[in-house]
Amino acid sequence: MGDVTAVQKIIHVDMDCFFAAVEMRDFPQYQGRPLAVGGKERQRGVLSTCNYEARKFGIHSAMATAQAMKLCPQLLVVPGRMQVYKEVSAKIRAIFKRYTSIIEPLSLDEAYLDVTDSPLCNGSATLIAQSIRRDIQSELRLTASAGVAPLKFLAKVASDINKPNGQYVIPPHQVQDFIDSMPLQKIPGVGKVALTKLHRTGLYVGEDVRKADYRELLIRHGRLGASLWQRCHGMDKRNVQVSRERKSVGVERTFNQNIHSLEQCWEVIEQRLFPELLHRMNKLNSKGQRAIIKQGIKVKFADFQVTTIETGSCALNLAAFYPLLEDILKRQQQREIRLLGLNVMLQPEAQAKQLSLLER
Repeated sequence: MGDVTAVQKIIHVDMDCFFAAVEMRDFPQYQGRPLAVGGKERQRGVLSTCNYEARKFGIHSAMATAQAMKLCPQLLVVPGRMQVYKEVSAKIRAIFKRYTSIIEPLSLDEAYLDVTDSPLCNGSATLIAQSIRRDIQSELRLTASAGVAPLKFLAKVASDINKPNGQYVIPPHQVQDFIDSMPLQKIPGVGKVALTKLHRTGLYVGEDVRKADYRELLIRHGRLGASLWQRCHGMDKRNVQVSRERKSVGVERTFNQNIHSLEQCWEVIEQRLFPELLHRMNKLNSKGQRAIIKQGIKVKFADFQVTTIETGSCALNLAAFYPLLEDILKRQQQREIRLLGLNVMLQPEAQAKQLSLLER
């Protein structure tokens, strides 16, 4: 394991099928049957999440509702109640704060907690994780899984091992053995495409990467190779970050019926997407002005291929989206359009502060 002056105690808490679990808690008649949240339109909708009964049929989050219904005709699909999920998430966060102030939320249903200096539960991260999970279950009638490890990425890996309603602990002295036997697809950031490339070069588990030549990893796999080399040597210097900087703002719309022309796309952008993006930027800037550095368009075609395009910009500008739309539709190849989105990349806060100082 890499040099660590003080061993961290990091917990990754992940709620079990959160949205679906809240629905089953609030509507007991849903329990014991395959359930999914989201996807209002059966032909065009996409699922937000599903319970474990549904997962037995191969259903998963981000799956098209129509496909899920084919896999499980008896699947019950209910609309999401985002405000309720946010309220429950706030209560979960309040439970976390009893044990530590060093919390890094990743989403409504998962977070990292640094309990290195916590005196609670005799300073045991394992006991703290158990206590947090017990509080969530007794007070909110929901279950959570947890991973405990001295490194962030390992805590996240560990939280998935004994799901649902379980936890897994990786003690410091077992870190390297655990990594050596860990399939590379378990490491956050390794997707299907990357995994295929890794397998082609004979890399399957952590030990394969640890024993590989670093320069060869860089040549063949670029930044991913460098990151994997560090992870597989037990190196992860990232701390639990109490505040996470927003890097971008985006809006998108999946259509009930595919569209195909530039005119149709521009009408959606002008009348729906841009006003919504402008509203979100104004809401963000009400908490402190954030400059933008790029703006872009995202398109998903009927064959589910996704493509994006962006341009440098110092201000949110509707007119600047039109030439971007023209350029991105050159990739259309007569395909219809399933989804259209707009996004802006925000200037990093640290860079903005530096520029502010230079201007004085």
